[in-house]
Amino acid sequence: MTSSARTVLPTDLVALVSLDGRVYSNEAMTADRIGTQDSPHPLETAFEQWFSFATGRHTWISVKGPTLRGLISARKRGSKLAWEVDCLINAAEDDSGVLMSLLDQVTAAAGRSGALKVFLRLRSGSFTERAASRCEFAAYRRERVYRRSNAEGEQHSVPEGLRRREKADMYKLFQLYNAVAPAPIRQIEAMTYAEWSAAQEHLGRTTHYVLERDGRVRGWLRVAGDGEVGRFDILGEHDVLDELVEGALAKVANRSTAYALAADYDAPLARRLEELGFEPDEEYVVLCRRTVHVVKEPKRVPAVVHTNLA
Repeated sequence: MTSSARTVLPTDLVALVSLDGRVYSNEAMTADRIGTQDSPHPLETAFEQWFSFATGRHTWISVKGPTLRGLISARKRGSKLAWEVDCLINAAEDDSGVLMSLLDQVTAAAGRSGALKVFLRLRSGSFTERAASRCEFAAYRRERVYRRSNAEGEQHSVPEGLRRREKADMYKLFQLYNAVAPAPIRQIEAMTYAEWSAAQEHLGRTTHYVLERDGRVRGWLRVAGDGEVGRFDILGEHDVLDELVEGALAKVANRSTAYALAADYDAPLARRLEELGFEPDEEYVVLCRRTVHVVKEPKRVPAVVHTNLA
């Protein structure tokens, strides 16, 4: 009996809980799970699909008889124009076609919903990365996770000019992104303001700050807390990175552990994090695939000729 990818049905419960005693990890990593490593269980994901009106998640499963072969789920990012894969389970280690079928299903569904792109973050160098590349996902950015334990009583100062982000700052931040991110990154991730807005990730319960000097936004700091874990990411001009990192540490000082993501093109940020005691951890690759939109062909209508003849 062959396997195929399709949406989850209530009758799939048997396959979801019968994994031959094995636990298959979620290979998709999202920014709001950095530092926790919690993976949505397949059964939990299936229930969320049935109540998708509340969760906004879309899920597909691949089964062969009563056996689970794979599962994928996705959610929107900053807007409906971009989706990200938040759960990817590959139980068919002997058949890469299952994984590719799941990736095709989520991309096709994203296109039908109006999304322009699908994003996927994986551990760098994994088999799944190679399979996704064969499925038209382009690896465009590599990231390193940095981890640091916060010492009790440690003091950090908030830099002058760091304030809460306002709605009017958004286009200025897009301009900052264009100035800092290399062209090859922007060509895949976001070339327009709409694409950039849609591609924004969530760190969890996130607070946004901007560093403004002389009326110009020069840095963007995002901070989120999750129990004892604090996360932050930074986008900024190189001469203000020290201040942004200092501000981030001040904002997560009440968490026992701080995590940060540094893109491979931002060597100054990675270097500064290591100088402040951050240890390099997992390395990830971010991939993106454009969707295909179905465009209706114009319908030809016979011309009606009017004459003045009776």
